[in-house]
Amino acid sequence: MKRPPLNALLVFEAAARHQNFMRAANELHLTPSAVSRQIRLLEERLGAALFERRNRAVFLTDAGNALLLAASQAFALIDHAMQRIQREKARHVLVFSCEPTIAMKWLIPRLARFHAEHPDVLLHLMTAGGPIDFSQTGVDVALRRNDFRWDIGFQASHVCDEYIGPVCRPEIAAKADGLKAAARLSTKSRPDAWQRWYATSGCGWSSERETLYEHFYLSIQAAAANLGVAMASALMVDQDLAEGRLEAPFGFTPDGSAYYLLAPAEPRDDPRINKLLWWLRGEMALTLEKSLQRRQAIK
Repeated sequence: MKRPPLNALLVFEAAARHQNFMRAANELHLTPSAVSRQIRLLEERLGAALFERRNRAVFLTDAGNALLLAASQAFALIDHAMQRIQREKARHVLVFSCEPTIAMKWLIPRLARFHAEHPDVLLHLMTAGGPIDFSQTGVDVALRRNDFRWDIGFQASHVCDEYIGPVCRPEIAAKADGLKAAARLSTKSRPDAWQRWYATSGCGWSSERETLYEHFYLSIQAAAANLGVAMASALMVDQDLAEGRLEAPFGFTPDGSAYYLLAPAEPRDDPRINKLLWWLRGEMALTLEKSLQRRQAIK
Protein backbone atom coordinates (compact mmCIF):
# COMPACT_ATOMS: atom_id res chain seq x y z
CA MET A 1 0.00 0.00 0.00
CA LYS A 2 1.23 3.49 -0.84
CA ARG A 3 2.15 5.69 2.07
CA PRO A 4 -0.53 8.24 2.98
CA PRO A 5 0.29 11.94 2.38
CA LEU A 6 2.46 13.34 5.16
CA ASN A 7 0.21 16.38 5.48
CA ALA A 8 -2.78 14.13 6.20
CA LEU A 9 -0.78 12.35 8.92
CA LEU A 10 0.18 15.68 10.48
CA VAL A 11 -3.45 16.75 10.57
CA PHE A 12 -4.55 13.38 11.96
CA GLU A 13 -1.91 13.46 14.73
CA ALA A 14 -3.06 16.91 15.88
CA ALA A 15 -6.75 15.97 15.71
CA ALA A 16 -6.16 12.69 17.55
CA ARG A 17 -4.03 14.33 20.21
CA HIS A 18 -6.71 16.96 20.90
CA GLN A 19 -9.64 14.67 20.00
CA ASN A 20 -11.13 17.86 18.65
CA PHE A 21 -11.07 19.05 15.03
CA MET A 22 -11.45 22.72 15.98
CA ARG A 23 -8.41 22.70 18.29
CA ALA A 24 -6.38 20.87 15.67
CA ALA A 25 -7.41 23.45 13.08
CA ASN A 26 -6.31 26.30 15.37
CA GLU A 27 -2.94 24.65 16.04
CA LEU A 28 -2.28 24.04 12.35
CA HIS A 29 -3.76 27.36 11.15
CA LEU A 30 -6.36 25.53 9.07
CA THR A 31 -10.14 25.63 8.89
CA PRO A 32 -12.12 22.82 10.62
CA SER A 33 -13.46 21.75 7.20
CA ALA A 34 -9.87 21.40 5.91
CA VAL A 35 -9.07 19.16 8.89
CA SER A 36 -12.17 17.05 8.18
CA ARG A 37 -11.16 16.67 4.52
CA GLN A 38 -7.67 15.46 5.43
CA ILE A 39 -9.07 12.96 7.94
CA ARG A 40 -11.57 11.65 5.35
CA LEU A 41 -8.74 11.31 2.81
CA LEU A 42 -6.74 9.26 5.29
CA GLU A 43 -9.69 7.05 6.23
CA GLU A 44 -10.43 6.39 2.55
CA ARG A 45 -6.78 5.46 1.93
CA LEU A 46 -6.78 3.07 4.92
CA GLY A 47 -10.28 1.75 4.40
CA ALA A 48 -10.99 2.15 8.11
CA ALA A 49 -12.60 4.74 10.37
CA LEU A 50 -10.16 6.60 12.60
CA PHE A 51 -12.73 8.57 14.56
CA GLU A 52 -16.17 7.79 15.85
CA ARG A 53 -18.36 10.85 15.52
CA ARG A 54 -21.04 11.17 18.24
CA ASN A 55 -23.08 14.17 19.36
CA ARG A 56 -20.82 16.69 17.57
CA ALA A 57 -17.75 15.15 19.31
CA VAL A 58 -15.11 12.76 17.99
CA PHE A 59 -13.51 9.75 19.65
CA LEU A 60 -10.63 7.61 18.44
CA THR A 61 -11.44 4.13 17.20
CA ASP A 62 -9.06 1.19 17.77
CA ALA A 63 -7.57 1.88 14.35
CA GLY A 64 -7.21 5.55 15.27
CA ASN A 65 -5.42 4.72 18.53
CA ALA A 66 -3.03 2.40 16.70
CA LEU A 67 -2.22 5.04 14.06
CA LEU A 68 -1.82 7.77 16.70
CA LEU A 69 0.77 5.68 18.57
CA ALA A 70 2.73 5.03 15.38
CA ALA A 71 2.46 8.64 14.17
CA SER A 72 3.52 10.06 17.55
CA GLN A 73 6.57 7.80 17.67
CA ALA A 74 7.50 8.64 14.08
CA PHE A 75 7.22 12.40 14.59
CA ALA A 76 9.16 12.15 17.86
CA LEU A 77 11.97 10.34 16.01
CA ILE A 78 11.96 13.00 13.29
CA ASP A 79 12.08 15.82 15.88
CA HIS A 80 14.94 14.12 17.68
CA ALA A 81 16.91 13.64 14.46
CA MET A 82 16.40 17.30 13.45
CA GLN A 83 17.51 18.54 16.87
CA ARG A 84 20.60 16.34 16.71
CA ILE A 85 21.45 17.62 13.22
CA GLN A 86 21.02 21.23 14.35
CA ARG A 87 23.19 20.66 17.42
CA GLU A 88 25.91 19.06 15.28
CA LYS A 89 25.78 21.98 12.87
CA ALA A 90 25.94 24.51 15.72
CA ARG A 91 28.95 22.70 17.19
CA HIS A 92 30.86 23.18 13.95
CA VAL A 93 30.30 26.95 13.90
CA LEU A 94 32.53 29.01 16.20
CA VAL A 95 30.71 32.20 17.20
CA PHE A 96 33.36 34.89 17.66
CA SER A 97 32.60 38.29 19.20
CA CYS A 98 35.07 41.07 18.41
CA GLU A 99 35.24 44.77 19.27
CA PRO A 100 33.67 46.68 16.34
CA THR A 101 36.60 48.85 15.23
CA ILE A 102 39.12 46.01 15.44
CA ALA A 103 36.68 43.82 13.49
CA MET A 104 36.13 46.40 10.73
CA LYS A 105 39.62 47.85 10.41
CA TRP A 106 41.84 44.86 11.20
CA LEU A 107 40.10 41.48 11.38
CA ILE A 108 37.82 41.44 8.32
CA PRO A 109 40.62 42.32 5.85
CA ARG A 110 42.52 39.26 7.17
CA LEU A 111 39.69 36.74 7.53
CA ALA A 112 40.44 35.16 4.15
CA ARG A 113 43.87 34.19 5.50
CA PHE A 114 42.31 32.57 8.55
CA HIS A 115 39.87 30.60 6.41
CA ALA A 116 42.71 29.49 4.12
CA GLU A 117 44.83 28.31 7.06
CA HIS A 118 41.94 26.74 8.97
CA PRO A 119 39.24 25.62 6.51
CA ASP A 120 37.84 23.28 9.15
CA VAL A 121 36.84 26.20 11.44
CA LEU A 122 33.56 27.87 10.44
CA LEU A 123 33.76 31.31 12.01
CA HIS A 124 30.63 33.38 12.64
CA LEU A 125 31.65 36.95 13.45
CA MET A 126 29.65 39.21 15.76
CA THR A 127 30.68 42.73 16.75
CA ALA A 128 30.35 43.97 20.31
CA GLY A 129 32.51 45.48 23.01
CA GLY A 130 32.69 45.44 26.78
CA PRO A 131 31.26 42.77 29.08
CA ILE A 132 30.13 39.49 27.53
CA ASP A 133 27.57 36.96 28.77
CA PHE A 134 28.38 33.68 27.04
CA SER A 135 25.27 31.94 28.36
CA GLN A 136 22.86 34.55 26.95
CA THR A 137 24.49 35.54 23.65
CA GLY A 138 25.44 32.18 22.17
CA VAL A 139 29.00 33.47 21.73
CA ASP A 140 31.79 30.89 22.05
CA VAL A 141 34.78 33.19 22.30
CA ALA A 142 35.35 36.96 22.47
CA LEU A 143 38.24 39.34 21.76
CA ARG A 144 38.26 42.16 24.29
CA ARG A 145 40.62 44.82 25.63
CA ASN A 146 41.07 44.65 29.41
CA ASP A 147 39.34 47.96 30.11
CA PHE A 148 36.64 46.29 32.22
CA ARG A 149 36.37 43.49 34.77
CA TRP A 150 35.26 40.19 33.36
CA ASP A 151 33.92 37.12 35.11
CA ILE A 152 36.62 35.39 37.18
CA GLY A 153 35.43 32.07 35.75
CA PHE A 154 36.41 33.08 32.20
CA GLN A 155 39.53 31.70 30.57
CA ALA A 156 41.47 34.82 29.52
CA SER A 157 44.36 34.29 27.08
CA HIS A 158 46.65 37.23 26.36
CA VAL A 159 46.81 38.02 22.64
CA CYS A 160 48.86 41.23 22.39
CA ASP A 161 49.51 44.54 24.09
CA GLU A 162 47.75 47.66 22.87
CA TYR A 163 49.86 50.27 21.06
CA ILE A 164 48.40 53.70 20.42
CA GLY A 165 49.49 56.91 18.71
CA PRO A 166 48.17 60.00 16.91
CA VAL A 167 47.33 59.62 13.22
CA CYS A 168 46.52 62.20 10.57
CA ARG A 169 46.64 62.85 6.85
CA PRO A 170 50.22 62.86 5.46
CA GLU A 171 49.81 66.48 4.32
CA ILE A 172 49.14 67.58 7.89
CA ALA A 173 52.24 65.80 9.18
CA ALA A 174 54.36 67.18 6.33
CA LYS A 175 53.63 70.87 7.02
CA ALA A 176 55.78 72.66 9.56
CA ASP A 177 52.75 74.07 11.37
CA GLY A 178 50.27 71.38 10.24
CA LEU A 179 50.10 69.51 13.52
CA LYS A 180 50.02 72.72 15.55
CA ALA A 181 46.98 73.98 13.66
CA ALA A 182 45.13 70.66 13.53
CA ALA A 183 42.23 69.77 15.78
CA ARG A 184 42.57 66.96 18.31
CA LEU A 185 39.95 64.28 17.65
CA SER A 186 38.70 62.49 20.78
CA THR A 187 36.15 59.74 21.36
CA LYS A 188 33.55 58.85 23.99
CA SER A 189 34.39 55.16 23.73
CA ARG A 190 37.96 55.80 24.93
CA PRO A 191 37.83 59.12 26.77
CA ASP A 192 41.25 58.60 28.39
CA ALA A 193 43.12 57.63 25.20
CA TRP A 194 44.94 60.95 24.78
CA GLN A 195 45.86 61.11 28.47
CA ARG A 196 47.28 57.58 28.31
CA TRP A 197 49.35 58.52 25.28
CA TYR A 198 50.69 61.69 26.89
CA ALA A 199 51.67 59.67 29.98
CA THR A 200 53.45 56.89 28.08
CA SER A 201 54.95 58.69 25.08
CA GLY A 202 56.45 61.73 26.75
CA CYS A 203 55.34 63.80 23.77
CA GLY A 204 54.03 67.28 24.45
CA TRP A 205 51.98 67.82 21.27
CA SER A 206 48.54 69.19 21.94
CA SER A 207 45.92 71.34 20.28
CA GLU A 208 43.69 74.18 21.36
CA ARG A 209 40.81 72.72 19.33
CA GLU A 210 39.12 69.42 20.17
CA THR A 211 36.32 67.56 18.40
CA LEU A 212 34.51 64.73 20.15
CA TYR A 213 33.25 61.64 18.33
CA GLU A 214 31.13 58.76 19.58
CA HIS A 215 33.52 55.98 18.65
CA PHE A 216 37.12 55.27 17.70
CA TYR A 217 36.09 54.25 14.20
CA LEU A 218 34.48 57.64 13.55
CA SER A 219 37.50 59.60 14.77
CA ILE A 220 39.79 57.55 12.52
CA GLN A 221 37.51 58.22 9.55
CA ALA A 222 37.54 61.91 10.48
CA ALA A 223 41.34 61.92 10.48
CA ALA A 224 41.35 60.25 7.05
CA ALA A 225 38.98 63.01 5.90
CA ASN A 226 41.57 65.65 6.92
CA LEU A 227 39.57 66.89 9.92
CA GLY A 228 42.36 66.66 12.46
CA VAL A 229 44.56 64.29 14.44
CA ALA A 230 42.98 61.18 15.95
CA MET A 231 44.28 58.84 18.62
CA ALA A 232 44.30 55.30 17.24
CA SER A 233 45.36 51.77 17.95
CA ALA A 234 48.17 50.57 15.70
CA LEU A 235 45.98 47.57 14.84
CA MET A 236 43.10 49.74 13.71
CA VAL A 237 45.04 51.87 11.23
CA ASP A 238 47.49 49.34 9.79
CA GLN A 239 45.83 49.29 6.38
CA ASP A 240 45.35 53.08 6.31
CA LEU A 241 49.06 53.55 7.02
CA ALA A 242 50.13 50.96 4.45
CA GLU A 243 48.01 52.58 1.74
CA GLY A 244 49.10 56.13 2.61
CA ARG A 245 45.76 57.49 3.78
CA LEU A 246 47.13 58.16 7.25
CA GLU A 247 50.48 58.75 8.88
CA ALA A 248 51.59 58.25 12.48
CA PRO A 249 53.98 61.18 13.03
CA PHE A 250 54.99 60.10 16.56
CA GLY A 251 54.77 56.35 16.09
CA PHE A 252 52.95 54.09 18.56
CA THR A 253 53.59 53.33 22.22
CA PRO A 254 52.06 50.73 24.59
CA ASP A 255 49.33 52.29 26.70
CA GLY A 256 49.33 49.64 29.45
CA SER A 257 46.25 47.76 28.22
CA ALA A 258 46.09 44.55 26.21
CA TYR A 259 43.78 42.36 24.16
CA TYR A 260 42.58 39.02 25.52
CA LEU A 261 40.66 36.14 24.04
CA LEU A 262 37.90 35.29 26.50
CA ALA A 263 36.15 31.93 26.65
CA PRO A 264 33.84 30.32 29.22
CA ALA A 265 36.13 27.27 29.44
CA GLU A 266 39.76 26.27 28.86
CA PRO A 267 40.74 26.80 25.19
CA ARG A 268 42.31 23.34 25.18
CA ASP A 269 38.78 21.92 25.49
CA ASP A 270 38.02 23.22 21.98
CA PRO A 271 40.80 22.96 19.37
CA ARG A 272 39.05 25.59 17.23
CA ILE A 273 39.55 28.22 19.94
CA ASN A 274 43.22 27.31 20.18
CA LYS A 275 43.59 27.72 16.42
CA LEU A 276 41.93 31.14 16.56
CA LEU A 277 44.05 32.20 19.56
CA TRP A 278 47.38 31.32 17.93
CA TRP A 279 46.33 32.83 14.62
CA LEU A 280 45.35 36.11 16.33
CA ARG A 281 48.62 36.20 18.25
CA GLY A 282 50.66 35.69 15.09
CA GLU A 283 48.75 38.17 12.94
CA MET A 284 48.64 40.89 15.60
CA ALA A 285 52.36 40.49 16.35
CA LEU A 286 53.07 40.85 12.63
CA THR A 287 50.96 44.01 12.44
CA LEU A 288 52.71 45.62 15.39
CA GLU A 289 56.12 44.66 13.97
CA LYS A 290 55.26 46.37 10.68
CA SER A 291 54.17 49.50 12.55
CA LEU A 292 57.56 49.66 14.27
CA GLN A 293 59.38 49.13 10.98
CA ARG A 294 57.42 51.97 9.34
CA ARG A 295 58.41 54.31 12.16
CA GLN A 296 62.07 53.38 11.81
CA ALA A 297 61.87 53.92 8.04
CA ILE A 298 60.45 57.42 8.58
CA LYS A 299 63.29 58.26 10.94
